[in-house]
Amino acid sequence: MTETSPHPDITRPHTDATRSSYDTVAVAYADLLDAELGNKPFDRAMLGAFAEQVRASGVPGPVADLGCGPGRVAAYLDGLGLGLDLLGIDLSPEMVAVARHRHPRHRFEVGSMTALDLRDDSLAGALVWYSTVHTPPEELPVMFGEFNRTLAPGGHLLIAFKVGDERVRLEHAYGHPVALDVYRFPPDLVAGLLREAGLVEVARLVREADAQEKTPQAFILARKPQR
Repeated sequence: MTETSPHPDITRPHTDATRSSYDTVAVAYADLLDAELGNKPFDRAMLGAFAEQVRASGVPGPVADLGCGPGRVAAYLDGLGLGLDLLGIDLSPEMVAVARHRHPRHRFEVGSMTALDLRDDSLAGALVWYSTVHTPPEELPVMFGEFNRTLAPGGHLLIAFKVGDERVRLEHAYGHPVALDVYRFPPDLVAGLLREAGLVEVARLVREADAQEKTPQAFILARKPQR
C-alpha cells in the first residue's frame, strides 16, 4: 500500500505538542463533537458535494480523511450511502484508537500529512477537515504537495479551515490542558497554495461564524487535473 513520500516528515516542537494534546483530549473531543454536523447545514452541503463529485469522477481508490480525529466525518460520509471506500489518517495514536473503537467498519491509521505513507496517484479523494489549523503557514506547501502527489488524476480534495490571518494560542480545551497554536488563513491564500501545488479550484464557500465559533469558516473544493 505504501510508497515513501518525497518529502521527509516535518518533526517540529509544534508537531509533538499537537500530537500530545490530541492524545490527551481524544475521548472528550469525540464526545463533544460527535453530533456537531447536525447543526451545520452548509458544512454538510460541502461534504455532500465533495462525496458526489468523487463518485461522479469514476476515479478508483479510497477517499482519505486526513487528520481524521475520532472518525466522525468519515462516518458521516459513509452514511451518505455513496459507497465510498474510506480511510482515516491522524497524527494522534489516541484519536486513531477512538476512531477504530467507534467506527470499526472503517480503516484508521496513524500518519503525518507532511509525509503520507500512500502511493502516488492512489486516492480518489482527500478530505482535509480543519486538519491544517495547527500548521504554520510556511509548512502548508509541503502538505499541499502531498495532497497533490497522492491524489489520482481527476481526484477531488475538500479542505475546511478557519478564516482570518492570525495565530491564537490555546492552553486549555475540551476540559484538559493543551499546548496548541491555532492558525486562521485567508481563503485566497489557501486557494493560491493549492493552485501552486497543482490543484484546480472547483468551488468555494465562506460562511459566517455560528454561535459557537469566533471567525467565519471556509471550504474549498479542488481537483487534480487529468494528465
